[in-house]
Amino acid sequence: MSIESKGKVAFIGLGVMGYPMAGYLQQKGYQVCVYNRTVAKAAQWVKQYGGSHAASPALAAAEADLVFICVGNDDDVRSVVYGDDGVLATLQPGGVLIDHTTASAELARELSIACEAKQIGFLDAPVSGGQAGAENGVLTVMLGGQPSAFDQAETAIMSYARCAKLLGPAGSGQLAKMVNQICIAGVVQGLAEALNFAQNAGLDGAAVVEVISQGAASSWQMQNRSLTMLDGKYDFGFAVDWMRKDLGIALNEARKNGSHLPLTALVDQFYSEVQQMGGSRWDTSSLLARLKR
Repeated sequence: MSIESKGKVAFIGLGVMGYPMAGYLQQKGYQVCVYNRTVAKAAQWVKQYGGSHAASPALAAAEADLVFICVGNDDDVRSVVYGDDGVLATLQPGGVLIDHTTASAELARELSIACEAKQIGFLDAPVSGGQAGAENGVLTVMLGGQPSAFDQAETAIMSYARCAKLLGPAGSGQLAKMVNQICIAGVVQGLAEALNFAQNAGLDGAAVVEVISQGAASSWQMQNRSLTMLDGKYDFGFAVDWMRKDLGIALNEARKNGSHLPLTALVDQFYSEVQQMGGSRWDTSSLLARLKR
């Protein structure tokens, strides 16, 4: 299929996730125009993948059918969506705005209303899989929004995803991402405690993992992070700073809907201790480092 037949898209935000995601869109036959606050990063992306870059989100979105956003937080999203330089200034009726940022459900509902007023579809679409998932094109995407918007955007999203599921109205994707992070927090803490226990008991941690990973104790974290944890290596993607942002969003939402998250709140505090140790940019498996102080 030709580039023209797949259409024009814009991608706003070329961080560790957005950079390869936008690359997959270009490689799959979309005409991609990117925007990034650091212009040199956008120019580097164009040199690597082709496509083009624009001086503002509005200019990037001007001719796009689909606009993807992957930035840091709620305020970052608002800064590239609203105003004369924001994507809503130029994205035409019938287009779809897809926000891959992990943000609040409240923001997703706000953006959905703003888009609806302009006859634009909206999807909140946080992802799971980390930097490796983005680089390998195998992300999991949790979505909220209108089925019609999902139908328009699904093929493009699958350029860099292995699973994309619409879970309900706007905000549902963000709520599902909160569920995801709640699960991860507990699993990583349990794995950190188990590995610390094994070493303190004089066991060969790697040998123990080889055995128990074949049974009910196994998890993605055990399969992918246990050996690096035992080696004290914590530079494998999703940073503690980002996890604390995500857990903060989940804890805030829990206060609104009456959920009790005692384990999540405790692990969030453990991550704050990792930050105080200088581990803000360590990956989330660094909970073991806290136990070894």
